[in-house]
Amino acid sequence: MTADNRSQPGRTRPVRILTAAVVVAAVAAVVLGVLQPVKLPADRPLPAVDGICVAAVLAAIAQLAGLRFRLGPDAVSVSWAEAAVVVGFVVAPAGWLPAATLIGTGAAWMLLAWFTGLRNPAEIVHLVASMTVGVAGAAFVTTMLAGDAPIGGARLPLALVAGAATYLLITFGLVVLTLVLHRDAAPGRIAARVLYAKLPMSIGNVLVGLGAVFALVREPLWLLAFGPALWLLHRTYRFHLRAAEERRMWEAFAVATARLPGTTEAEVARAGLRGALDVFGARRAELEVRGGSGHRRYAQDGPGLGDPAAARSGPAITRSMAVAGHPVGELTVWLGEPSLPVPQDEAAITAYGEALAGALHDAAAHQRIAELDARAAYERVHDPLTGLINRTAFAERGDLLLRSLDRGQHVALLLLDVVDFREVNRTLGHRGGDEVLRLVAERLVELARPLELVARTGDDEFALLLPAMAALSDQGSRAAGSLPPALRRARELVEQLRLPMEVAGVRLAVEVTVGVVAERPGRIEVSELLRRASLAVGQAKELNVTVGTYDSSQDASSTDHLALLAELQDAFAADDQIVLHLQPAVDLVTAAPTGVEALVRWRHPRRGQLSPGAFLPAVERSELLIPFTRRVLDLALAAAADWAAHGIDIPVSVNVSARSLTDPTFPAQVTEALRRHRTPASRLVLEITESVAVSEQEIVDEVLARLRASGVQMSLDDFGTGFSSLASVTRMPVDEIKIDRSFVDEMIDKPAAGAVVRGAVELGARLGVRVVAEGIETIEQRAALIELGCPIAQGYHFCKPMPADKIVQALTQLREDAPAPVTRLRADGAS
Repeated sequence: MTADNRSQPGRTRPVRILTAAVVVAAVAAVVLGVLQPVKLPADRPLPAVDGICVAAVLAAIAQLAGLRFRLGPDAVSVSWAEAAVVVGFVVAPAGWLPAATLIGTGAAWMLLAWFTGLRNPAEIVHLVASMTVGVAGAAFVTTMLAGDAPIGGARLPLALVAGAATYLLITFGLVVLTLVLHRDAAPGRIAARVLYAKLPMSIGNVLVGLGAVFALVREPLWLLAFGPALWLLHRTYRFHLRAAEERRMWEAFAVATARLPGTTEAEVARAGLRGALDVFGARRAELEVRGGSGHRRYAQDGPGLGDPAAARSGPAITRSMAVAGHPVGELTVWLGEPSLPVPQDEAAITAYGEALAGALHDAAAHQRIAELDARAAYERVHDPLTGLINRTAFAERGDLLLRSLDRGQHVALLLLDVVDFREVNRTLGHRGGDEVLRLVAERLVELARPLELVARTGDDEFALLLPAMAALSDQGSRAAGSLPPALRRARELVEQLRLPMEVAGVRLAVEVTVGVVAERPGRIEVSELLRRASLAVGQAKELNVTVGTYDSSQDASSTDHLALLAELQDAFAADDQIVLHLQPAVDLVTAAPTGVEALVRWRHPRRGQLSPGAFLPAVERSELLIPFTRRVLDLALAAAADWAAHGIDIPVSVNVSARSLTDPTFPAQVTEALRRHRTPASRLVLEITESVAVSEQEIVDEVLARLRASGVQMSLDDFGTGFSSLASVTRMPVDEIKIDRSFVDEMIDKPAAGAVVRGAVELGARLGVRVVAEGIETIEQRAALIELGCPIAQGYHFCKPMPADKIVQALTQLREDAPAPVTRLRADGAS
């Protein structure tokens, strides 16, 4: 039994020392042996010289017919040496057995080296010297115990068994020592594995040797039967070794695959390489992982194999790894010995590669999930455009910072709003606008001091929390005449951000409005600071200054909108808060009234009279829209019934909310209001805007069709200001179009505005609908409209909006002053 270490280029110094010692011992044994007399007892079957030759041949045959099995990355040879020792002692002089063994095993291993590829002379010398030393020890023990005992006696077999045991102990010890020195592994584990592989065959060798001696002495013909018997024993023992190795390999396979799952690629790769070394007793394992981020290579050598050249000296098996047809990488394993079991190795490496591929795929999935979680966690608290923390994170981190500060000092918050940022987007595009925001963020980060927090809190809004600032009300600072630090810092930021920057090839300067608020940290949270700073920004914009400070008086106006809906409900309960102001529309030539527009007002008990812009947006977003619309229709139809009772047959116009026209129940509400006031549908004109006409077309078209079917007239308000004026008129037939006052104001000075008015008048004439010009304030505008052929106008030039109790008198006066009959509302005369 010998240890075949394939990693000679990486042999350690202790192994080389051991080899040298074994070689010296073998040479000494040979020299001492050949000095002994060449003679045999008379009862030996062969002459001494013939016996020496037979012993050398038997030693060679024992090695050539031996088995080799893998022990980790090394190969251990199990031969018929014990049988050769037993027979050799009987046929040859004991002192010449080491020399015969040296010659026979040396020749055998040179021949094996030729066929197996073992080319390292030092390794062959080590193997041959180890067996020579073992034979020398066996010969010495056998000679001491047997003496001149005859072949047929009981003493000689016992001595032969003792000699064979000595050979086993010596070679076993040298193998274990060699592997321990080379592998730096646990001696007990290596010894157990080697003994498990060797002991059964060693016992069989001794029995075979004793049987061969008996046959040689008693009946040489029986030696012919030894061939089949030895072949059968050889096959049986090979199967035993193969089964043991396969059992060990699959047990290690189960352990290794159980350790494969991991959360990262590197973790799985390390476990996979370590498992490959353990499972296949490999010298080296390499793993190439292929993924979206490129190829990555991992490698690991077996214990004691620090030299890559030595680790790659054995045969290699490479397997591609894939999961569901998607390549994962390649696994390459360098085996320690090309013996048992090569086909099983390939199958096992394929199976192991599949398990490793699955683990790598799972690790990649875990890693992607972890990256997504990390990205989601990052994006939850960071602005994706600028990388600054967002409003939520600013509030959380700011509150933590405030709680850590001394309550005796002051903190300040600066809220920066980029002036006219929409203009930047319109001019440079959204990409240019994004680049401006990124540059502003970078400058703010550069200007921020330690412990200060910078955040993007809105589309074009940034915040800076200053944790250590004097209060704005610091009387000492004011007395000294110096600018309070927070204000000074705000103006410094304004100046720094105003420095030119280049975006999309355009050199520009960014203006910001800054709202400043300061407070003691123990009294307030960051969210409240942000609210107050926002009020300060609004105040600064109203005053047209770059820096504004928070004033507690601003809170009253800022909370008005919060109380608006509740106060509106109170207004509905009262009879005198929601009122109408009415403005007549007149014939441009005669000034006779042709209709009246109802304009809603709110007589607020605390804030005075409010125009529609102050409360209508809140109404349209709330559930108050239906009762509000009901109230306005009731007031308008009541006023129309009043002037109809005085003989004035003209309609009333009511503006309709966009949301009302997307409500399928709205036509029924209008019909019910007309029924309540016993007013013909033709006396009601509903004014809609172009934006209403193009939104949610299917629902709007259905609602408008039902309203027109009921006889209610439709008017397109603010004509020309939308983006689809012509499409609105052609898609949705109306009875009237109203030219927006912006065109009327500019029609005299700007030809383009005049062209729009002229086009609207001509369009109305061709479509057969009324055309009303809004916002007439001068006699020049009236004359210009008359020249263009515009039939009807509305504006301060004729009459201002007035309360409902004065409208009848105004309409009567207009009718009486008119020199001609009132212009009919419809071309078909169905006014």
